[in-house]
Amino acid sequence: MRHARRRVVRRVTRLAAVGGLLLGGAMVTRAVASEPPDPTIGVPYSAQPATSMGTDLVSRLGTSRTAGSWVDSAGRPVVAVTDEKAADEVERAGARAKMVRHSMSDLKSATATLRSAPRVPGTAWALDYKSNEVVVRGDSTVSASDWSRLTDVAEGIGGFVRMERTEGTFTTRINGAEPILSTAGRCSAGFNVTDGKTDFILTAGHCGPDGSVWFADDRGREQVGTSLRGSFPGDDYSLVKYDSGRAGEGADVVAVGGGKGVRITGVADPEVGQKIFRSGSTSGLREGEVTALNATVNYPEGTVTGLIETNVCAEPGDSGGPMFADGVALGLTSGGSGDCAAGGTTFFQPVTKALTELGVKLIVAKQAGGGTGASPAPSASQGAASPGSAAPVTGEDVSGLLTRLTDPRNVGPGLLVIAGSLVALVATRWIRAEQDRKAYRQHYSATWG
Repeated sequence: MRHARRRVVRRVTRLAAVGGLLLGGAMVTRAVASEPPDPTIGVPYSAQPATSMGTDLVSRLGTSRTAGSWVDSAGRPVVAVTDEKAADEVERAGARAKMVRHSMSDLKSATATLRSAPRVPGTAWALDYKSNEVVVRGDSTVSASDWSRLTDVAEGIGGFVRMERTEGTFTTRINGAEPILSTAGRCSAGFNVTDGKTDFILTAGHCGPDGSVWFADDRGREQVGTSLRGSFPGDDYSLVKYDSGRAGEGADVVAVGGGKGVRITGVADPEVGQKIFRSGSTSGLREGEVTALNATVNYPEGTVTGLIETNVCAEPGDSGGPMFADGVALGLTSGGSGDCAAGGTTFFQPVTKALTELGVKLIVAKQAGGGTGASPAPSASQGAASPGSAAPVTGEDVSGLLTRLTDPRNVGPGLLVIAGSLVALVATRWIRAEQDRKAYRQHYSATWG
Protein backbone atom coordinates (compact mmCIF):
# COMPACT_ATOMS: atom_id res chain seq x y z
CA MET A 1 0.00 0.00 0.00
CA ARG A 2 2.85 2.37 0.86
CA HIS A 3 4.55 1.76 -2.50
CA ALA A 4 1.26 2.28 -4.32
CA ARG A 5 0.72 5.60 -2.59
CA ARG A 6 4.23 6.71 -3.58
CA ARG A 7 3.45 5.88 -7.19
CA VAL A 8 0.25 7.96 -7.00
CA VAL A 9 2.11 10.94 -5.55
CA ARG A 10 4.80 10.72 -8.24
CA ARG A 11 2.15 10.66 -10.96
CA VAL A 12 0.31 13.61 -9.42
CA THR A 13 3.61 15.49 -9.23
CA ARG A 14 4.10 15.00 -12.96
CA LEU A 15 0.59 16.30 -13.47
CA ALA A 16 1.26 19.50 -11.60
CA ALA A 17 4.15 20.13 -13.96
CA VAL A 18 1.68 21.05 -16.67
CA GLY A 19 -0.11 24.40 -16.43
CA GLY A 20 -3.84 23.78 -15.97
CA LEU A 21 -4.08 20.24 -14.55
CA LEU A 22 -7.80 19.65 -14.60
CA LEU A 23 -9.42 20.88 -17.76
CA GLY A 24 -12.85 19.84 -18.97
CA GLY A 25 -13.54 17.85 -15.80
CA ALA A 26 -11.21 14.91 -16.56
CA MET A 27 -7.95 14.21 -14.79
CA VAL A 28 -5.04 13.09 -16.92
CA THR A 29 -2.82 10.68 -15.08
CA ARG A 30 0.43 11.80 -16.64
CA ALA A 31 1.84 14.38 -19.02
CA VAL A 32 4.21 13.00 -21.61
CA ALA A 33 5.59 14.77 -24.68
CA SER A 34 5.75 12.64 -27.82
CA GLU A 35 8.84 13.96 -29.64
CA PRO A 36 11.35 14.86 -28.43
CA PRO A 37 10.88 12.51 -25.43
CA ASP A 38 13.05 14.28 -22.89
CA PRO A 39 13.32 17.91 -21.82
CA THR A 40 16.65 19.61 -21.40
CA ILE A 41 18.05 20.14 -17.95
CA GLY A 42 17.29 23.83 -18.26
CA VAL A 43 17.76 26.88 -20.39
CA PRO A 44 19.05 30.00 -18.66
CA TYR A 45 17.55 33.42 -19.20
CA SER A 46 20.25 35.90 -20.08
CA ALA A 47 20.05 39.62 -19.44
CA GLN A 48 19.83 40.10 -23.21
CA PRO A 49 16.70 38.29 -24.43
CA ALA A 50 15.82 37.93 -28.08
CA THR A 51 14.36 41.26 -29.18
CA SER A 52 12.53 42.64 -32.17
CA MET A 53 13.59 45.39 -34.55
CA GLY A 54 11.37 47.91 -32.76
CA THR A 55 12.85 47.12 -29.35
CA ASP A 56 16.37 47.33 -30.73
CA LEU A 57 15.69 50.76 -32.28
CA VAL A 58 14.20 52.11 -29.03
CA SER A 59 17.25 50.89 -27.12
CA ARG A 60 19.63 52.45 -29.65
CA LEU A 61 17.89 55.85 -29.94
CA GLY A 62 17.24 56.30 -26.22
CA THR A 63 14.31 57.27 -24.01
CA SER A 64 14.46 61.01 -24.80
CA ARG A 65 13.96 60.44 -28.55
CA THR A 66 11.52 57.53 -28.50
CA ALA A 67 8.34 56.53 -26.66
CA GLY A 68 8.03 52.80 -27.14
CA SER A 69 7.36 50.42 -30.01
CA TRP A 70 4.67 47.99 -31.14
CA VAL A 71 3.63 45.91 -34.12
CA ASP A 72 0.76 47.01 -36.35
CA SER A 73 -2.02 44.83 -37.78
CA ALA A 74 0.18 43.94 -40.76
CA GLY A 75 2.97 42.77 -38.47
CA ARG A 76 5.29 45.70 -39.21
CA PRO A 77 7.24 47.22 -36.29
CA VAL A 78 6.30 50.80 -35.39
CA VAL A 79 8.48 53.10 -33.27
CA ALA A 80 7.23 56.30 -31.61
CA VAL A 81 9.82 59.05 -32.06
CA THR A 82 10.11 62.68 -31.01
CA ASP A 83 12.31 64.16 -33.77
CA GLU A 84 12.78 63.92 -37.53
CA LYS A 85 16.32 62.57 -37.34
CA ALA A 86 15.14 59.64 -35.20
CA ALA A 87 12.28 59.08 -37.65
CA ASP A 88 14.74 58.85 -40.55
CA GLU A 89 16.84 56.26 -38.70
CA VAL A 90 13.74 54.17 -37.99
CA GLU A 91 12.61 54.26 -41.62
CA ARG A 92 16.07 53.34 -42.90
CA ALA A 93 16.08 50.31 -40.61
CA GLY A 94 12.85 49.07 -42.23
CA ALA A 95 10.38 49.98 -39.47
CA ARG A 96 7.63 52.63 -39.50
CA ALA A 97 8.10 55.84 -37.51
CA LYS A 98 5.31 57.70 -35.74
CA MET A 99 5.96 61.25 -34.53
CA VAL A 100 4.76 61.87 -30.97
CA ARG A 101 4.94 64.77 -28.53
CA HIS A 102 5.98 63.01 -25.34
CA SER A 103 9.11 60.87 -24.92
CA MET A 104 9.47 57.71 -22.86
CA SER A 105 11.20 59.85 -20.24
CA ASP A 106 8.05 62.01 -20.00
CA LEU A 107 5.80 58.96 -19.70
CA LYS A 108 7.93 57.35 -17.00
CA SER A 109 8.11 60.63 -15.08
CA ALA A 110 4.31 60.67 -15.06
CA THR A 111 4.09 57.14 -13.64
CA ALA A 112 6.65 58.06 -10.98
CA THR A 113 4.40 60.94 -9.89
CA LEU A 114 1.39 58.58 -9.75
CA ARG A 115 3.34 56.13 -7.60
CA SER A 116 4.30 58.89 -5.17
CA ALA A 117 0.64 59.86 -4.67
CA PRO A 118 -1.39 58.20 -1.87
CA ARG A 119 -2.12 54.62 -2.90
CA VAL A 120 -5.69 53.89 -4.06
CA PRO A 121 -6.62 50.15 -4.18
CA GLY A 122 -8.59 49.30 -7.29
CA THR A 123 -6.54 51.48 -9.64
CA ALA A 124 -4.01 50.63 -12.34
CA TRP A 125 -1.96 52.49 -14.91
CA ALA A 126 0.09 51.61 -17.96
CA LEU A 127 1.91 53.30 -20.84
CA ASP A 128 -0.17 53.37 -24.03
CA TYR A 129 2.54 53.65 -26.70
CA LYS A 130 0.07 53.95 -29.55
CA SER A 131 -1.74 57.00 -28.14
CA ASN A 132 1.38 58.40 -26.42
CA GLU A 133 -0.47 58.58 -23.11
CA VAL A 134 -0.43 57.19 -19.61
CA VAL A 135 -3.80 55.50 -19.02
CA VAL A 136 -5.09 55.42 -15.44
CA ARG A 137 -8.02 53.10 -14.69
CA GLY A 138 -10.22 52.91 -11.64
CA ASP A 139 -12.50 49.95 -10.91
CA SER A 140 -15.92 49.90 -9.25
CA THR A 141 -14.44 49.85 -5.73
CA VAL A 142 -12.78 53.26 -6.07
CA SER A 143 -14.82 55.94 -4.33
CA ALA A 144 -15.74 59.23 -6.00
CA SER A 145 -13.55 61.17 -3.58
CA ASP A 146 -10.48 58.97 -4.17
CA TRP A 147 -11.01 59.17 -7.93
CA SER A 148 -11.30 62.94 -7.73
CA ARG A 149 -8.02 63.23 -5.81
CA LEU A 150 -6.24 60.98 -8.29
CA THR A 151 -7.68 63.00 -11.17
CA ASP A 152 -6.20 66.14 -9.62
CA VAL A 153 -2.79 64.44 -9.56
CA ALA A 154 -3.19 63.48 -13.23
CA GLU A 155 -4.17 66.99 -14.26
CA GLY A 156 -1.10 68.32 -12.51
CA ILE A 157 1.08 66.03 -14.64
CA GLY A 158 -0.34 67.17 -17.97
CA GLY A 159 -2.84 66.41 -20.69
CA PHE A 160 -1.19 63.14 -21.71
CA VAL A 161 -2.61 61.27 -18.67
CA ARG A 162 -5.99 59.73 -19.57
CA MET A 163 -8.42 58.78 -16.80
CA GLU A 164 -10.85 55.88 -17.33
CA ARG A 165 -13.36 54.10 -15.10
CA THR A 166 -13.76 50.37 -15.68
CA GLU A 167 -16.43 47.87 -14.69
CA GLY A 168 -15.67 45.06 -12.27
CA THR A 169 -12.74 44.99 -9.88
CA PHE A 170 -8.99 44.44 -10.17
CA THR A 171 -8.43 41.23 -8.26
CA THR A 172 -5.81 38.52 -8.05
CA ARG A 173 -7.08 35.27 -9.56
CA ILE A 174 -6.55 32.65 -6.92
CA ASN A 175 -9.88 31.14 -5.83
CA GLY A 176 -12.23 28.74 -7.53
CA ALA A 177 -10.05 26.34 -9.53
CA GLU A 178 -8.50 22.97 -9.26
CA PRO A 179 -5.08 21.96 -9.99
CA ILE A 180 -2.89 22.83 -6.99
CA LEU A 181 -4.56 23.51 -3.67
CA SER A 182 -3.43 24.74 -0.26
CA THR A 183 -4.85 26.46 2.79
CA ALA A 184 -4.11 29.71 0.95
CA GLY A 185 -6.44 28.83 -1.93
CA ARG A 186 -6.32 27.29 -5.40
CA CYS A 187 -4.08 28.20 -8.33
CA SER A 188 -2.78 26.99 -11.69
CA ALA A 189 0.72 25.68 -12.24
CA GLY A 190 2.82 27.82 -14.56
CA PHE A 191 6.10 26.58 -16.03
CA ASN A 192 8.63 24.04 -14.80
CA VAL A 193 12.05 25.40 -13.84
CA THR A 194 15.22 24.03 -12.29
CA ASP A 195 18.31 25.22 -10.46
CA GLY A 196 20.29 22.26 -11.81
CA LYS A 197 19.72 20.15 -8.72
CA THR A 198 16.02 20.49 -7.92
CA ASP A 199 12.93 21.11 -10.05
CA PHE A 200 10.18 23.60 -9.22
CA ILE A 201 6.83 24.91 -10.44
CA LEU A 202 6.99 28.62 -11.27
CA THR A 203 3.66 30.21 -10.39
CA ALA A 204 2.15 33.43 -9.02
CA GLY A 205 3.45 34.87 -5.75
CA HIS A 206 -0.01 35.83 -4.47
CA CYS A 207 -1.05 32.17 -4.56
CA GLY A 208 0.46 31.64 -1.14
CA PRO A 209 3.25 32.77 1.19
CA ASP A 210 6.52 30.90 1.68
CA GLY A 211 5.86 27.59 3.40
CA SER A 212 2.47 26.99 1.78
CA VAL A 213 2.01 23.26 1.15
CA TRP A 214 0.32 22.32 -2.12
CA PHE A 215 -1.79 19.27 -2.87
CA ALA A 216 -3.44 17.77 -5.93
CA ASP A 217 -6.61 16.86 -4.03
CA ASP A 218 -8.98 18.71 -1.70
CA ARG A 219 -8.40 16.29 1.19
CA GLY A 220 -4.71 16.98 1.54
CA ARG A 221 -3.59 13.43 0.81
CA GLU A 222 -1.62 13.88 -2.42
CA GLN A 223 1.10 16.39 -1.64
CA VAL A 224 2.82 18.10 -4.59
CA GLY A 225 5.28 20.52 -3.02
CA THR A 226 5.98 23.58 -0.87
CA SER A 227 6.17 27.29 -1.77
CA LEU A 228 9.41 29.16 -1.25
CA ARG A 229 11.22 32.30 -2.43
CA GLY A 230 8.10 34.14 -3.51
CA SER A 231 7.62 37.86 -4.11
CA PHE A 232 4.26 39.59 -3.65
CA PRO A 233 3.36 42.42 -3.65
CA GLY A 234 5.97 44.33 -5.64
CA ASP A 235 6.32 41.38 -8.02
CA ASP A 236 4.05 38.34 -8.42
CA TYR A 237 6.03 35.10 -8.65
CA SER A 238 7.03 32.15 -6.47
CA LEU A 239 8.51 28.68 -6.64
CA VAL A 240 6.83 25.46 -5.53
CA LYS A 241 9.52 22.88 -4.78
CA TYR A 242 8.55 19.38 -5.83
CA ASP A 243 8.56 16.96 -2.92
CA SER A 244 10.27 14.39 -5.13
CA GLY A 245 12.77 16.96 -6.38
CA ARG A 246 11.91 16.22 -10.00
CA ALA A 247 9.19 17.46 -12.35
CA GLY A 248 9.09 14.14 -14.19
CA GLU A 249 8.01 13.33 -17.72
CA GLY A 250 6.35 16.06 -19.77
CA ALA A 251 8.04 18.83 -17.79
CA ASP A 252 8.45 20.85 -20.99
CA VAL A 253 4.72 20.82 -21.86
CA VAL A 254 1.85 23.06 -20.72
CA ALA A 255 -1.67 21.67 -20.97
CA VAL A 256 -4.28 23.49 -23.06
CA GLY A 257 -7.26 21.17 -22.46
CA GLY A 258 -8.75 18.19 -24.19
CA GLY A 259 -5.69 16.04 -23.47
CA LYS A 260 -3.56 18.37 -25.58
CA GLY A 261 -0.46 20.34 -24.71
CA VAL A 262 2.06 22.81 -26.10
CA ARG A 263 5.78 22.17 -25.98
CA ILE A 264 7.77 25.06 -24.44
CA THR A 265 11.01 25.81 -26.29
CA GLY A 266 12.25 29.15 -24.95
CA VAL A 267 11.59 32.34 -23.01
CA ALA A 268 11.39 36.03 -23.95
CA ASP A 269 9.71 39.36 -23.25
CA PRO A 270 6.59 40.16 -25.32
CA GLU A 271 5.90 43.20 -27.52
CA VAL A 272 2.89 45.52 -27.56
CA GLY A 273 0.55 44.25 -30.28
CA GLN A 274 1.84 40.68 -30.09
CA LYS A 275 -0.72 37.86 -30.23
CA ILE A 276 -0.50 35.67 -27.15
CA PHE A 277 -2.15 32.65 -25.53
CA ARG A 278 -2.96 31.86 -21.90
CA SER A 279 -3.89 28.54 -20.29
CA GLY A 280 -5.54 28.12 -16.91
CA SER A 281 -7.32 25.41 -14.99
CA THR A 282 -10.62 27.34 -14.82
CA SER A 283 -11.07 28.76 -18.30
CA GLY A 284 -8.69 26.66 -20.41
CA LEU A 285 -6.86 28.04 -23.45
CA ARG A 286 -7.62 31.65 -24.41
CA GLU A 287 -6.00 34.07 -26.84
CA GLY A 288 -5.56 37.83 -26.96
CA GLU A 289 -3.06 40.60 -27.51
CA VAL A 290 -0.47 42.49 -25.48
CA THR A 291 -1.85 46.01 -24.98
CA ALA A 292 0.82 47.57 -22.72
CA LEU A 293 4.03 46.87 -20.82
CA ASN A 294 5.36 48.00 -17.42
CA ALA A 295 1.84 48.23 -16.00
CA THR A 296 1.19 48.98 -12.32
CA VAL A 297 -1.81 47.47 -10.49
CA ASN A 298 -2.95 48.46 -7.01
CA TYR A 299 -4.56 45.23 -5.80
CA PRO A 300 -6.29 45.23 -2.41
CA GLU A 301 -3.33 43.14 -1.14
CA GLY A 302 -0.69 45.56 -2.42
CA THR A 303 0.87 47.16 -5.49
CA VAL A 304 2.57 45.15 -8.25
CA THR A 305 4.69 46.87 -10.92
CA GLY A 306 6.31 45.89 -14.21
CA LEU A 307 3.37 43.79 -15.40
CA ILE A 308 2.29 42.87 -18.93
CA GLU A 309 -1.20 44.19 -19.76
CA THR A 310 -3.37 42.17 -22.19
CA ASN A 311 -6.96 41.94 -23.42
CA VAL A 312 -7.10 38.17 -22.94
CA CYS A 313 -9.70 36.98 -20.42
CA ALA A 314 -9.10 35.05 -17.20
CA GLU A 315 -11.16 33.85 -14.25
CA PRO A 316 -10.66 32.87 -10.60
CA GLY A 317 -8.28 29.94 -10.34
CA ASP A 318 -6.27 30.85 -13.46
CA SER A 319 -3.66 32.57 -11.25
CA GLY A 320 -0.12 31.45 -11.94
CA GLY A 321 -1.05 29.85 -15.25
CA PRO A 322 1.25 30.28 -18.25
CA MET A 323 1.17 32.90 -21.01
CA PHE A 324 3.04 31.97 -24.17
CA ALA A 325 3.19 32.28 -27.97
CA ASP A 326 4.83 30.00 -30.54
CA GLY A 327 6.10 27.81 -27.71
CA VAL A 328 7.93 30.70 -26.01
CA ALA A 329 7.22 31.35 -22.31
CA LEU A 330 6.21 34.98 -21.67
CA GLY A 331 4.27 35.45 -18.43
CA LEU A 332 2.43 34.16 -15.36
CA THR A 333 -1.22 35.10 -14.77
CA SER A 334 -1.42 37.71 -12.01
CA GLY A 335 -4.86 39.36 -11.97
CA GLY A 336 -7.22 41.79 -13.64
CA SER A 337 -10.91 42.47 -14.17
CA GLY A 338 -13.74 40.87 -16.12
CA ASP A 339 -14.31 37.24 -17.08
CA CYS A 340 -14.39 34.99 -20.16
CA ALA A 341 -18.10 35.65 -20.76
CA ALA A 342 -17.87 39.44 -21.01
CA GLY A 343 -14.12 39.80 -21.60
CA GLY A 344 -11.72 41.89 -19.57
CA THR A 345 -8.16 42.93 -18.83
CA THR A 346 -5.55 40.51 -17.47
CA PHE A 347 -2.07 41.30 -16.16
CA PHE A 348 0.93 38.96 -16.23
CA GLN A 349 4.22 38.75 -14.36
CA PRO A 350 7.06 38.62 -16.94
CA VAL A 351 8.77 35.22 -16.79
CA THR A 352 12.16 36.72 -17.65
CA LYS A 353 12.31 38.82 -14.49
CA ALA A 354 11.14 35.92 -12.31
CA LEU A 355 13.87 33.64 -13.67
CA THR A 356 16.52 36.31 -13.17
CA GLU A 357 15.47 37.16 -9.61
CA LEU A 358 15.08 33.49 -8.56
CA GLY A 359 18.25 32.25 -10.26
CA VAL A 360 16.53 29.34 -11.99
CA LYS A 361 16.26 28.11 -15.60
CA LEU A 362 13.24 27.17 -17.67
CA ILE A 363 12.90 23.46 -18.49
CA VAL A 364 12.32 23.30 -22.24
CA ALA A 365 12.10 20.75 -25.03
CA LYS A 366 15.20 19.56 -26.81
CA GLN A 367 15.72 21.18 -30.16
CA ALA A 368 15.79 19.18 -33.36
CA GLY A 369 19.11 17.42 -33.78
CA GLY A 370 19.57 16.95 -30.04
CA GLY A 371 20.76 20.46 -29.29
CA THR A 372 20.00 22.18 -26.04
CA GLY A 373 18.96 25.73 -25.56
CA ALA A 374 15.94 27.90 -26.06
CA SER A 375 14.71 28.83 -29.46
CA PRO A 376 14.87 32.58 -30.09
CA ALA A 377 11.66 34.43 -29.51
CA PRO A 378 9.70 34.71 -32.73
CA SER A 379 9.09 38.20 -34.00
CA ALA A 380 5.49 39.30 -33.96
CA SER A 381 5.97 40.38 -37.56
CA GLN A 382 6.43 36.80 -38.71
CA GLY A 383 2.70 36.32 -39.20
CA ALA A 384 -0.17 34.95 -37.15
CA ALA A 385 0.99 33.53 -33.85
CA SER A 386 0.21 30.03 -32.65
CA PRO A 387 0.41 28.56 -29.14
CA GLY A 388 3.35 26.41 -30.21
CA SER A 389 4.12 22.89 -31.39
CA ALA A 390 1.56 20.32 -30.29
CA ALA A 391 2.51 17.79 -27.64
CA PRO A 392 -0.13 15.30 -26.47
CA VAL A 393 -0.93 15.15 -22.78
CA THR A 394 -1.17 11.39 -22.72
CA GLY A 395 -1.78 8.78 -20.09
CA GLU A 396 -4.43 6.49 -18.68
CA ASP A 397 -7.70 8.37 -18.55
CA VAL A 398 -10.74 7.11 -16.68
CA SER A 399 -13.00 6.49 -19.67
CA GLY A 400 -10.43 4.38 -21.52
CA LEU A 401 -9.74 2.28 -18.44
CA LEU A 402 -13.43 1.59 -17.84
CA THR A 403 -13.97 0.64 -21.49
CA ARG A 404 -11.40 -2.13 -21.19
CA LEU A 405 -12.67 -3.24 -17.80
CA THR A 406 -16.18 -3.76 -19.12
CA ASP A 407 -15.12 -5.61 -22.30
CA PRO A 408 -16.36 -9.25 -21.87
CA ARG A 409 -13.47 -10.47 -24.04
CA ASN A 410 -10.96 -9.20 -21.50
CA VAL A 411 -12.55 -9.85 -18.11
CA GLY A 412 -14.64 -12.44 -16.39
CA PRO A 413 -18.28 -11.89 -15.38
CA GLY A 414 -17.30 -11.20 -11.79
CA LEU A 415 -15.22 -8.20 -12.74
CA LEU A 416 -18.18 -6.62 -14.55
CA VAL A 417 -19.79 -5.96 -11.17
CA ILE A 418 -16.63 -4.26 -9.97
CA ALA A 419 -16.42 -2.26 -13.18
CA GLY A 420 -20.03 -1.14 -12.77
CA SER A 421 -19.26 0.07 -9.27
CA LEU A 422 -16.24 1.95 -10.57
CA VAL A 423 -18.38 3.62 -13.23
CA ALA A 424 -20.84 4.79 -10.60
CA LEU A 425 -18.04 5.98 -8.31
CA VAL A 426 -16.28 7.91 -11.05
CA ALA A 427 -19.53 9.44 -12.25
CA THR A 428 -20.41 10.54 -8.73
CA ARG A 429 -16.98 12.11 -8.18
CA TRP A 430 -17.16 13.89 -11.55
CA ILE A 431 -20.61 15.31 -10.77
CA ARG A 432 -19.43 16.48 -7.35
CA ALA A 433 -16.34 18.08 -8.88
CA GLU A 434 -18.49 19.97 -11.38
CA GLN A 435 -20.86 21.06 -8.60
CA ASP A 436 -17.93 22.27 -6.50
CA ARG A 437 -16.51 24.18 -9.45
CA LYS A 438 -19.83 25.90 -10.12
CA ALA A 439 -20.28 26.67 -6.44
CA TYR A 440 -16.83 28.29 -6.24
CA ARG A 441 -17.51 30.42 -9.32
CA GLN A 442 -20.89 31.52 -7.96
CA HIS A 443 -19.40 32.32 -4.58
CA TYR A 444 -16.69 34.54 -6.03
CA SER A 445 -18.77 36.13 -8.76
CA ALA A 446 -19.56 39.10 -6.54
CA THR A 447 -15.88 40.05 -6.17
CA TRP A 448 -14.87 38.95 -9.64
CA GLY A 449 -16.81 41.76 -11.27
